[in-house]
Amino acid sequence: MTQAECVRHVTSGTRKEVCSSVVIAAPQVKRRKNPLCSRCSLFICFCLWSLSVAIMNVTLAVKQYISKMIEISGPGMKVLLMDKETTSIVSVVYTQSEILQKEVYLFERIDSQNRDNMKHLKAICFLRPTKENVEHLIQELRRPKYSVYFIYFSNVISKSEIKALAEADEQEVVAEVQEFYGDFIAVNPHLFSLNLQGVTRGRSWEPSMLARCTQGLTSVLLALKKCPMIRYQLSSDMSKRLAESVKQIITKEYELFDFRKTEVPPLLLILDRSDDAITPLLNQWTYQAMVHELLGLNNNRIDLSRVPGISKDLREVVLSAENDEFYANNLYLNFGEIGTNIKNLMEDFQKKKPKGQQKLESISDMKAFVDNYPQFKKMSGTVSKHVTVVGELSRLVSERQLMEVSEVEQELACQNDHSSAQQNVRRLLQNPRVSELDAVRLVMLYALRYERHSSSILSSLMDELSRRGVSERHRRMVQAAVEYGGKRIRGSDLITPTDAVSITKQFFKGLKGVENVYTQHQPLLHDTLDQMIKGRLKDSQFPYLGASSLRDRPQDILVFMIGGATYEEALTVYNLNRSTPGVRIVLGGSNIHNTKSFLEEVMSATGPSSSSNRAHGGGFHSSRR
Repeated sequence: MTQAECVRHVTSGTRKEVCSSVVIAAPQVKRRKNPLCSRCSLFICFCLWSLSVAIMNVTLAVKQYISKMIEISGPGMKVLLMDKETTSIVSVVYTQSEILQKEVYLFERIDSQNRDNMKHLKAICFLRPTKENVEHLIQELRRPKYSVYFIYFSNVISKSEIKALAEADEQEVVAEVQEFYGDFIAVNPHLFSLNLQGVTRGRSWEPSMLARCTQGLTSVLLALKKCPMIRYQLSSDMSKRLAESVKQIITKEYELFDFRKTEVPPLLLILDRSDDAITPLLNQWTYQAMVHELLGLNNNRIDLSRVPGISKDLREVVLSAENDEFYANNLYLNFGEIGTNIKNLMEDFQKKKPKGQQKLESISDMKAFVDNYPQFKKMSGTVSKHVTVVGELSRLVSERQLMEVSEVEQELACQNDHSSAQQNVRRLLQNPRVSELDAVRLVMLYALRYERHSSSILSSLMDELSRRGVSERHRRMVQAAVEYGGKRIRGSDLITPTDAVSITKQFFKGLKGVENVYTQHQPLLHDTLDQMIKGRLKDSQFPYLGASSLRDRPQDILVFMIGGATYEEALTVYNLNRSTPGVRIVLGGSNIHNTKSFLEEVMSATGPSSSSNRAHGGGFHSSRR
């Protein structure tokens, strides 16, 4: 390889017949049209695959990238070299056994110091383009441990860093360097996360977090081949700054975003979590959301080690809709339906075993059945896993009296009866079986809902928390929640509708009642997207970045929530995608929150000791974020 030279090949699928190559040879850079150049063993190729585009599916986009990496490396035994973040990116969409089938037999971290020389292996490197990773890679190339290297960065990498890699490759072991834009966690097909906690300092961006959110968001746009018009929440300066930062990257890397024009341009909507602080505080009753709220989902993994009597093989389980048919089919069903579906599945199996049949009337009956039938457990490990998970959810619901707690939460979020609300909150605070977390968030919901009510009893409820033994730090979280998402901060009418249409809708909803008192609430995101789809979202509240605006109904919408999204909002997007033909929505957030992680976010944004709050996991002894 020529150390002073590197060729950067730019392609966009099959759209162009020739590549735009950039020869980087100090001290000048010149551009030319040219087929792929074979003079240099290190080149960079921007590859954008088209199948994921047709259906706005972030999971499929990442899976295609990983499959392509392995395919390009050709036959033979391989090692997959990753960093901490790309390890999560890969593990969420592929199981280890699936990748093993593609001749990838070893998984290593680029920062590991204890790797052996294995010249019989090809190395596939999938890394974020950080300075640390580039330095690790430079050191790797100077003393290569593998026969050949296929290097893939999850985002745009600078020319200077490519040149540094070229100069380090003295032994000419690098086959190619490519940018594959999988710089995000694909949680569900329509949901992605950046796994970032504490993105703000006060009402402003933590600088490194602004850069990371910009990278993650532009990566999603490139993966889905979208060059969007951008709208942002006017009441949030952070939303505007992120919108401008994304636009700056689109302008700078205009060749990457030179996609085929569509009749209706795609739309990127940037929102701020502080506009709806109520949604992350509510208990959930659909399967995925409930698991995250009560057990904690971390890159599809659940820690069950603290479950009483748990068997060794179930101390950590994986819930992935890509590889678990039962989970995929029950993701958005409510708790009652899930229990029924597990029972039906097990009864179907029982029919094949005429001896020793028993009735399955409860979760405990199901767990006993699984324990008593090793053959069943072996054949249906998936069912065994879900029986355990649902059993633990059931135990927590009963132990913490969550049905009663949730009913009052829904009343606070959806109804306007202060007299009833204060009585119910006070009654639950005096119930010793209500957990500290549930007690604190009930008072938070009351504080947000009746922040300026003339007969507010907030001070009395705070005294009640003190009598329960709730620490001062946790009591301060109530005020922090109001500072984070109170009326002074919000740009929307989250609590009390002021326009005639919203008031009428709320009135008729009250007349009809609801089918399920535990799922009355709809996130603010539902109304925002509904208004956007109907062309009624106000430019005065959600302006466009730049002079252009969209006159037609949007078709492809990407929503990003600064401060984190929730699984309840993901359910809203899922339902809108199903009920609105021609409209495809993808939701993303700096994180996917449950109540514990959201309170960490709130304390980070409002408290001076934000780093201490994160280090102590929000104070509720959470084992998961």
